[in-house]
Amino acid sequence: MRLIARILPLLLTVELVLAGEGPTVDLGYGKYQGYHDSTSGLNVWKGIRYAAPPVGKLRWQSPQEVQPQDNTSRVIPAIDQPPLCPQSGATGTPPAYGFNSGPGDEDCLFLNVYAAPGASDLPVFVWIHGGGYGLFGATYDPSPLINTNDNQFIAVEIQYRLGAFGFLSSEEVKRHGQPNAGLLDQRFALEWVQKHISKFGGDPGRVTIAGESAGAGAGAVMLHALAYGGREGGLFQNVIAASPYGGAIYNYDDPEPTHNYNRFVELAGCGEHRATFKCLLDAPTEALQNASAEVSTSGQVFGGFAFLPVIDGEMIRSLPSKQLLHGRVSGQRILVGNNGNDGVPLSDPTITEPTDTGTRFDTLGDAGPTALNQSGMATGLQQTAFNIFAETSFDCPAQWLAEAFSQDRRKRAWKYQYSVTPSYHGADLSAYFSATIPSPGLNHAVQKIWGNFIIHNTPVIPIEDAKGNMANATAPVDCHGNLEWPPFSVDEPWMMDLNTTGGTLKLHVVTEELQYYLRKGPGIVNVLRLVDSYGWEGGRGERCDWWRRVAARVPL
Repeated sequence: MRLIARILPLLLTVELVLAGEGPTVDLGYGKYQGYHDSTSGLNVWKGIRYAAPPVGKLRWQSPQEVQPQDNTSRVIPAIDQPPLCPQSGATGTPPAYGFNSGPGDEDCLFLNVYAAPGASDLPVFVWIHGGGYGLFGATYDPSPLINTNDNQFIAVEIQYRLGAFGFLSSEEVKRHGQPNAGLLDQRFALEWVQKHISKFGGDPGRVTIAGESAGAGAGAVMLHALAYGGREGGLFQNVIAASPYGGAIYNYDDPEPTHNYNRFVELAGCGEHRATFKCLLDAPTEALQNASAEVSTSGQVFGGFAFLPVIDGEMIRSLPSKQLLHGRVSGQRILVGNNGNDGVPLSDPTITEPTDTGTRFDTLGDAGPTALNQSGMATGLQQTAFNIFAETSFDCPAQWLAEAFSQDRRKRAWKYQYSVTPSYHGADLSAYFSATIPSPGLNHAVQKIWGNFIIHNTPVIPIEDAKGNMANATAPVDCHGNLEWPPFSVDEPWMMDLNTTGGTLKLHVVTEELQYYLRKGPGIVNVLRLVDSYGWEGGRGERCDWWRRVAARVPL
């Protein structure tokens, strides 16, 4: 019965498309017919091709325009999730963490669009999925986020080349192709939005790019703000960066990416060829996918991915820490945040200390023990390792982005931390895309914050929305009855701490090393606080300044 229940809606959708009842959009190179989702009230198009298949001679090249179909009267059904790009996982992480390699389809440059029927001149939310530049796809449903905000914006989710297919780099790749092909895919999708989103009812002059996570989510969003020296050309106005990844970034021909290139060439069966790049262009996709996965899941640090963006001298011209210091960024406004325990689960959890017998609990952030050696995930030396990874990879890049946008009086930045138990890296995704997890009141507040930023260029929302419509919730209120949340500046480094309390704490076990508590049941209420982000966790602001001073040696 459960299988039938899942299949019936799909069959109905297919019938609607075949009957010509689904919403149809003519993109010039093809007509795509989506479907109306009666649950969300939105029109949905899935699997719209935005670039030519990047296979054969187009491997590691800039994305190309889609060629018009021969039969211009044929309507292409846009009802199914597009195929995932080949997946290249992280080194050392247990299968239960979900960062696992898997087969995919090189022909994966598709996007999904969600829009209310009759939409006209609405702002546009472009979601770039995370996954260390090696995993995942356009699989999150933005419908709850759109519905919470009265369907007043359009959402676009994009896919792009991952792993070695998107981020293979070396002198030879630079000579014959593009080292940052995956970033160029993302940019090409943003250009597609400028050309075509008005046909779905969107306004190309009001675009917010957004992402979360290690690598290709918020990290890519940050790199687009930095692209071409901070002069990207008006493809977006707003930026949402949730836990922006600022890990090591090398020059395209440095020893690290070159070593990974050489290993990839050998594993792909092209090591004995004089013309190795041509061999890669002709190689079977299975050999390339296996090679990409093998290089990425072995020989890296715990939680590391082998194929990452590089400084190519064109799109990416400088270390992010250096360019952000000088405020050279594109976009007018940024909403940037990090999580309370961003160091988990992509840093090594097996660091032990014989005298470490402390009780784990979440820190308050501005009083008592700090994240330097205390959290709900670990204590002592293990927590110190988690915190170092969190600050260098996510927390400090978030601070640097806020500082960069606040340097120009014409720009604005707002900063937040997602502290809801367990607040590990990626835990905030449910608050953005679910109606109920971790709690309906918290999700309502967070989704209103994001939606108001997308629609009205500010995260400041009515206090009732901030409290999740719960009388016993707490949040700072201004004289107008709104959430008090001033823009971030170096002189006044305000940050909104997003948290909850109440309910019942229940232990969730993923592995022996990864165990944490979740708030369950009734009685969960919002606790929002305006705090000093520089003094946070025992002086994180000063530590981030120190990391920037040594960034060239990391390199960040």
